Amino acid sequence: MSITALDGKRFAEMVIQGANHLGANAKMVDALNVFPVPDGDTGTNMNLSMTSGAKEVRNNVQEHIGKVGIALSKGLLMGARGNSGVILSQLFRGFSKAVETKAAISGKEFAAALESGVETAYKAVMKPVEGTILTVAKDSAKRGVQASLKSNDIIVIMDEVLKEARASLKRTPDLLPVLKEVGVVDSGGQGLVFVYEGFLAVLKGEKLPETPELLSMDDLVSTEHHKSVQSHMNTEDIVFGYCTEFMVRLENDKTAKHPFKEEVFRNDLSKLGDSLLVIADEEVVKVHIHSEQPGDCLSYGQRYGNLINMKIENMRLQHTNIVGETSALVSNSPVPSKEQQEYGIVTVSMGSGIAELFKSIGAHAVIEGGQTMNPSTEDIVKAVKEVNAKKVFILPNNKNIIMAAEQAADVAEEEIYVIPSKTVPQGLTALLAFNPSGDVDSNLGAMKEALQQVKTGQITFAVRDTQIDGLEIEKDDFMGIAEGKIVVKNKDKGKVAEELLSQMLDDESEILTIIYGEDVKESEVNSLVQFVENQYGDVEVELHNGKQPLYSFIFAIE
Repeated sequence: MSITALDGKRFAEMVIQGANHLGANAKMVDALNVFPVPDGDTGTNMNLSMTSGAKEVRNNVQEHIGKVGIALSKGLLMGARGNSGVILSQLFRGFSKAVETKAAISGKEFAAALESGVETAYKAVMKPVEGTILTVAKDSAKRGVQASLKSNDIIVIMDEVLKEARASLKRTPDLLPVLKEVGVVDSGGQGLVFVYEGFLAVLKGEKLPETPELLSMDDLVSTEHHKSVQSHMNTEDIVFGYCTEFMVRLENDKTAKHPFKEEVFRNDLSKLGDSLLVIADEEVVKVHIHSEQPGDCLSYGQRYGNLINMKIENMRLQHTNIVGETSALVSNSPVPSKEQQEYGIVTVSMGSGIAELFKSIGAHAVIEGGQTMNPSTEDIVKAVKEVNAKKVFILPNNKNIIMAAEQAADVAEEEIYVIPSKTVPQGLTALLAFNPSGDVDSNLGAMKEALQQVKTGQITFAVRDTQIDGLEIEKDDFMGIAEGKIVVKNKDKGKVAEELLSQMLDDESEILTIIYGEDVKESEVNSLVQFVENQYGDVEVELHNGKQPLYSFIFAIE
C-alpha cells in the first residue's frame, strides 16, 4: 500500500485518531512529569488541547486539506491549555498555514508542513529549551524531510517521522539533567509521540489497541485532573527586549502599493525579532513580536494600513519569565455593566476561599482552575469579555498558564496585559499594587515589581516514589516547596510545614500569610501559628481559609 497524496478526509481521520490515542494514554503522560506533586498533568493538558482541535475537525471534514487544517488550527488555538497545549497548538498552526491553500498534499509537502510547524512553535517560545516536546518535534520533522527526498510515499515518511520521534524522546534525558535524575523522558515529547502513532495507524489502516472514542469536553472536564508542572522552560537571557503588540487595519490605498501577503508580512517581521505571532483576516492584522527595534516593527506595519491598539513593554525592566493544568469556569463573575469599565482584572485561582480573597481585593473575574486543570485560551478570552473593560490585566498565578494567557491576549479584541504571576501569593501581591486611578504603564511597573517582593512556599503530597534534588521521596510523603523547589519531605505534615518556614523566614521577613486548604484541621493551623509566634515573634501572621484542594498550605512571605 502506498499513499502519495493526502486529502482532507484522510487527514481528519489522522487528527481524530491522534487525539484518541493521546487521550487513551494521557495518564501515562501525566505520570512523566518531573515533580511528584499531585498536579502534574501535561497529558491532561495536551489531551484537552488536541481534543478541542479534533472536535473542530470533526465538524469540518471535507476533501480540501487546507480547510481541514484551518479548522484544526482554530480548535487547537482556542482550546490550548498549559505550556504543552500551547506549543502543540503552534506546531499544528504552522503545519496548517503551510497547507491552507492546497486541496491535497504530496509526501514532500507533508514533510515540509511538519517542519513549518516546528518553526512556528519555536518562535512562540521566548527561550526554547532542548530536551522537550520542541526537540522531539524538530528532530522528527527533519527526518521526515530527509525521507521525502527518497520517497513520496506519505506512509514511508510518517513511519520515519515516528521512528525518529521515539528516538529523540529517548534522548531527552541526555539534554535535560533533571529528567535523567528522576529517570523519565519528557512528558510533552511523549504526548507528541502518541499523536504521531495515531497518524501512522490511520495511514497504514491499522487499529491501535485500547483506543477509546473521542470524549466530549464535558466528559473530560468532569474527570479527575491535575496541573502540569513543567519547570524547564525558564527565560534566562532576553535577546529581544521589547514586547511589541499592535494591530494594522488594512487600507486599500496602501495595500494597492504594497499588496498584503501574510507569509511575506511574517517573514519580513521575523527579521526584526522573535516570538512572532501574526493573525490576519481580510481587514485586520494582529501582531505580537519581541524585538530590539519596536519602532521599526510599527513603521513596517504602517506600510499596509493604520496602526491601532499599540503596546510596547520593556521586558528587561519587568524581570519577567514568560514561560513558566475541575473546570475553568468564571466564578461568581459580575454581570457586565452596560457602560464599559476603564480597567478590569481577571485572575486564576483554586479553592473558593482564595477566589473570595481575590475578589475582596479587586478582582473582577476569577477563573476557577490552576492546580487541578489549566484554563484554556478560550476560557480566558471569555472571562475577559465578562469583565467588559477597555483594558484588562490578567494574573495567571501559575507558570503553566502564562503562555495561554498571552495567547488569549493575542487573539482577543480587548487591550490585554498579562502580569506573569506564577503563584497565588504573587497574584495577590500584584493585585494589591494595582491603582485604578493610575495609567497602564505605572500599573504594569508596580504590579510586576510586586512579584519580586513576595516568596512562595507550598505543602503538598507525593503521588509517587522519586529522587530529586538529592531527596529520596516516597509516595504519600508530604513535601515542602520553596519558590518551586522541593526542599523538605516528611510523613508528618506539621513537621514539613515547620521545617519549610524555618528555611524561608529570615530577619527581613515581616509578614507571613498562611492560606490553608480543605484537608487542614483547625488544630493543625493553631499549632503552626503557635510555632511561628514562638520562633519568629517579630513576624506578623495573617490567616485565610483558602479551601484549596491538593495543597495543604500556601505561604506568602513578605
